[in-house]
Amino acid sequence: MQNIDTIIQAPWIIPITPDDQVLEGYSLAIHQGRIIDCAPTEKIKTYYQGQNQIEFSQHALMPGFINAHTHSPMSLLRGLADDLPLMEWLNDHIWPAEAKWISETFIRDGALLAIAEMLRGGITCFNDMYFFPEVVAQVAAETGIRAVIGMITIDFPSVWAKNPQDYIRKGLELNNKYQNHPLIKTALAPHAPYTVSDKSLMQIAILAKELHLPVHMHIHETEDEINQSLTQYGIRPLERLQRLELLSPQLLAVHMTQLTNEEIQIIAAKGAHIVHCPESNLKLANGFCPIAKLYQAGVNIALGTDSAASNNDLDMFTEMRLATLLAKTVAHDAKVITVNQALRMATLNGAKALGLEQEIGSLEIGKAADIIAIDLGKLETQPIYNPASQIVYAASRDKVSDVWIAGQQVIKKYQFITLDESFILSNTKTWEKKIKEAKNPYERKIS
Repeated sequence: MQNIDTIIQAPWIIPITPDDQVLEGYSLAIHQGRIIDCAPTEKIKTYYQGQNQIEFSQHALMPGFINAHTHSPMSLLRGLADDLPLMEWLNDHIWPAEAKWISETFIRDGALLAIAEMLRGGITCFNDMYFFPEVVAQVAAETGIRAVIGMITIDFPSVWAKNPQDYIRKGLELNNKYQNHPLIKTALAPHAPYTVSDKSLMQIAILAKELHLPVHMHIHETEDEINQSLTQYGIRPLERLQRLELLSPQLLAVHMTQLTNEEIQIIAAKGAHIVHCPESNLKLANGFCPIAKLYQAGVNIALGTDSAASNNDLDMFTEMRLATLLAKTVAHDAKVITVNQALRMATLNGAKALGLEQEIGSLEIGKAADIIAIDLGKLETQPIYNPASQIVYAASRDKVSDVWIAGQQVIKKYQFITLDESFILSNTKTWEKKIKEAKNPYERKIS
């Protein structure tokens, strides 16, 4: 009998791949941060002795969710400006507030709040884009969550960088620092076509090829963005990016609510990935990403929450549910985007988009043990005919009881192991008071 770190037994295991599979009466064997076996419980008990043996009587195990697009420090701006269209929200509220409040302390406290919320909701990996990415990376590493940290580039100066070259230089320093980190990876993160010049985008395209890094970018988010591009460049943003050689399997195109049928075929041919953020798109009235058509064309679609300032939560359960329901309504077809496709969008598809599909996204032998346990025993999820269906259509993030990342437990029986909840709440209350009491929370700093 082999001595190993952990055995986890549960009534149901949803490995994500193969598709549509729910394993009953199985256990996971975990050693040195990886899944070494997934087999019927009796077989696992015969061959392995776990230092930690965990038995769930009413839970489903599945891979942790991958939040493929967010701005984690913006959690401190949750609810500051609501019920506004995107450009008014950005220009008149968010960008001025950021100019006034952003600092390393703001970034650290905001990232801590976001990471706590994500972990408690079963998110084990997030793809971030924000200023001071080195601070977010440090917080993620300290708390034990997996993260892809965006090396943001934007044309206008900020408290973090003075010009596009400064953004890129600092981003590359971050990439060098975390090149061999087990949990932290990096991505190139030009903000959007309307905030980044051709010169910077060409440099990013070259760096993506040389460094084999993903490119994480807001694209075709609003009709206004399309019109601006037609006025300024004479072409739509996607065509501009294609000319700049950015359409490739390395591109994570976020939002994509404004797409023609021809553009869908181009995206499929180029192998680019879509990150669908249904809740943020709805709240900002940006439109609908045509994910049924994209799936039909063979495009890989992941899910993201966007920031808590525009969503207003970091909840992958609601994103999965909205994604499936919206897709059915937009396509006028109740059969499109099944529960298994929804679960895949929230897990393996996100891993694929980030270039991490060999490491995470499914419960397979050899992969990292990024696992969540969802309690399906409460009345809200009864009776259980199909556990996968219950997770997508009936469960909520408060049903996530336990979370492991690389085999290390970070949530145990609903309690944080790597985070101090009272400390995070206290920090957040301090920021709330400071911003509330400011004469004008949007007033720009005078430089």
